[in-house]
Amino acid sequence: MLFPKKVKFRKWHTKRRDVRKATPATRGVKISFGSHALKAVTAGRITSNQIEAARRAATRATGKTGKIWIRVFPDRPYTAKPAEVKMGKGKGDPQGFCVEVDPGRVLFEVDGISDALANEVLRKAGTKLSVKTKVVKRI
Repeated sequence: MLFPKKVKFRKWHTKRRDVRKATPATRGVKISFGSHALKAVTAGRITSNQIEAARRAATRATGKTGKIWIRVFPDRPYTAKPAEVKMGKGKGDPQGFCVEVDPGRVLFEVDGISDALANEVLRKAGTKLSVKTKVVKRI
């Protein structure tokens, strides 16, 4: 799983946001390394577990010839309270790390494989994530 080596603050503000009014991303929207990419269509938060599951699915489907790049890093801590605990008494302990994703952000890139296989690999990786995604090709 991906997580930062050191954090400045253990807990962050929640930053509630209406995902229907999310502004498109301006950073990380172009394909930089590979020939095909997985791009987010909706906004949301992706946990480090979801990124790892998508990476495993993509690696298994790619085979030995292809290369995969992960273009997002989970640096935002999220907290949760235990099950069946009464309201109050603080925010809860940090449970893991996630990354906030805006529409248009490139999440994964692949190269070194055919077009059909790249589409299939990225489709499988996209099913593991909590945001809607689409496969794009470098122009």
